[in-house]
Amino acid sequence: MAASSPLRPRKAPRQQRATHTVEALLEAAAQVLEADGLDGYNTNAVARRAGASVGTLYQYFPGKDALTLALLLREDRLFHEAAAATVALPGFQAAMTAFIDVAVRQQLSRPNLARLLDEQEGRPEFRAALSGKYRFHDLLAEILCKPDAPAQWQAEAPRRLAADDLLALMRGMTDAAGERGERDADHLARRIRAAALGYLAALPG
Repeated sequence: MAASSPLRPRKAPRQQRATHTVEALLEAAAQVLEADGLDGYNTNAVARRAGASVGTLYQYFPGKDALTLALLLREDRLFHEAAAATVALPGFQAAMTAFIDVAVRQQLSRPNLARLLDEQEGRPEFRAALSGKYRFHDLLAEILCKPDAPAQWQAEAPRRLAADDLLALMRGMTDAAGERGERDADHLARRIRAAALGYLAALPG
């Protein structure tokens, strides 16, 4: 039998009580990271914050890395659900504006957590485990497909390149704002919107 992955949960919750326990552990992990940073982040601290025993934590997660990956997946899932809803909005401008708003609020609503998870997401083992899970690039490409989007981005190859560039632009500006301690989400969203729309208008595709 192959050894279990240190990043894979030991078991999935099947009953409502178990689901609530896992949710409490993940939220406790988020709170410990926010309050104590990576130095204070360990399974004992998370279990204590959740009001559970460390043995209960180990029933679901083999260690701190598996807990961190589950938290990364939770945050990406919540972001993706909110971002996916923007694609259904009528019109390119409305959808792009809403997508940017979602990205900004995801970063600034819990900036310490977002910053620390961004650092962890860069670890090779986490990057590999997260690869292909949530395709934010594809959502932006769908927005660029809308009939009223700039015509030069309707062809697939330039559209996908533009989606990559826009995602990098949004990530870079939101990460930098979080590191600076910015709290004005509306102001940041306006700046990102100006940069994104300026990029789309200025290049020939």
